Amino acid sequence: MNRNAISLFSSSGIGDLGLKANNIQTVIGCELLPERMKLFSNNYPDAKCFLGDIWELKEEIVSYYRTQYEEAPFMIIATPPCQGMSSNGMGKMLNDYRKGLRPKMDPRNRLIIPAVKIIKELQPEWVILENVANMVNTLILDEEDNLINIIEYIKRELGDVYSGEPKVVDVADYGIPQHRRRLITVLTRNEKGKMVFESNKTLIPPPTHSSTDTLVTSHWITLREAIGNLPPLRAEKGKNIDKKFNPLHKVPILDEKKIFWVDNTPEGETAFNNQCVNPECGYTGNQRHGASHNEEGINKYSTETPLYCEKCGALLPRPWVEDKKTGEKRLMKGFVSAYKRMMWDEPASTLTQNFQFACSDNKLHPDQCRVLSLHAYYYWRKRIEFINKDDMDTNDTPTFVEFISQLQKRC
Repeated sequence: MNRNAISLFSSSGIGDLGLKANNIQTVIGCELLPERMKLFSNNYPDAKCFLGDIWELKEEIVSYYRTQYEEAPFMIIATPPCQGMSSNGMGKMLNDYRKGLRPKMDPRNRLIIPAVKIIKELQPEWVILENVANMVNTLILDEEDNLINIIEYIKRELGDVYSGEPKVVDVADYGIPQHRRRLITVLTRNEKGKMVFESNKTLIPPPTHSSTDTLVTSHWITLREAIGNLPPLRAEKGKNIDKKFNPLHKVPILDEKKIFWVDNTPEGETAFNNQCVNPECGYTGNQRHGASHNEEGINKYSTETPLYCEKCGALLPRPWVEDKKTGEKRLMKGFVSAYKRMMWDEPASTLTQNFQFACSDNKLHPDQCRVLSLHAYYYWRKRIEFINKDDMDTNDTPTFVEFISQLQKRC
C-alpha cells in the first residue's frame, strides 16, 4: 500500500523530510511564493507542485489527487502562515463583532479554511497541523461570517471523523538545542490511533528531553554541546568568516559602537545592563534596564535607564542613538531581550529569520562578539544536508522525523 502525503503551505518542504525518512512519499505540494516552490520542486522532483493561492487551488488539488490515486492520502500536513496569529486586539475584535461590526481580520488567519476543505474532501488517515502557540487564541470569520476560535472551527469541521487534540510543545523537549514552542495538532481516523488517543488523551509522543535528567528523559541538548567546538569568529571585517572550516560559518559585520556594546556584555545578559568600563571607576551599581505594564496593560520599556555612569559620568557600553545635528547620545529604545547573549549551558533561544541581527531577541553568541553563524543555524535546524540537494542525508533530520516514527510505533 502506498503511503502518500500532501503538503500544504509547504515552503521548501522541510517538514516533509520527516515523512521521507519514514517512507511516506509527498506527492503534492502547495505554496504561494515562487522561490519557495522552486526549492520544494528541487527537493521533491516527483511531487506535483501547485503554485499560488490555496483558495483558488483547493478544488484543483483535490481533483488531481483523485485522478492519480485510488486510495486516500496517508497524511496531510499543513502549516498555514502564523504572522497574523497574535492575541493583540482579540478583545476588540470580539467586542466589534458583538456590536454588529465586521472586525478587522488578518486574511492569513483564514487560510486554515481551504486546508480543512481539502482534508474533508480527501479524508487522509492522519492530519498534522503546526503553528505558533497562540493559534489557540486566534479568532477567524468562517464562510458564513460567524466569528469562531480557529481550534473550535477545526473541531467543528473535522471532529465527527477525526480524533485528536492540539498541544503546545517545546522542540527542546525532543532533542533540538533550541527553545521553540509550537502548537501541534495531530488528528486521525485510524481506529488504532483513536484507541491510543482515547487512552492517552493525546497523540503527541512523550518528551525525550527535559531541563533535568530523569528516568525517562535526557537533559536538554545545550548550546555548548551543539556548537561549542566551532571555530571562533568576530564581527569585524576579515574575522567574520572561516571559509576553510565551512563557507557558511560567517556572521555579519558590526559597526564600532555595536562592537563596544557586545564586547562588554556578559553571558546571559543584555547590553542594556552593561556597567562602567572606565578603568579608573568600574562602578557596577548603575541602574539596570527594565520594563513594566502601564495602566492600559501594555508592556513599556523603562525611560529612566542611564547611559552615563552614575558615579564617574563615563559613557556606558549600552545601546544608544546619536542626534545627527548635535551629536547628543541617548539610550536606544528597546527591551532587555535586545542585544542579549544566550547561555552556554541551556538550549538556544528561538531561532527566527532575524537570527543574524544583534538587536533581535536573545540572539548574541554566549561569549564571542557576534551573532550565530549560518552554519550554526543550519546545524540547529538539522537542515544543512537537505539544502545541499546533491549531498542529501536523511540520517540526521528534524525532530519531526522522530515524531512521525514514534506515531507509527504507537499506532
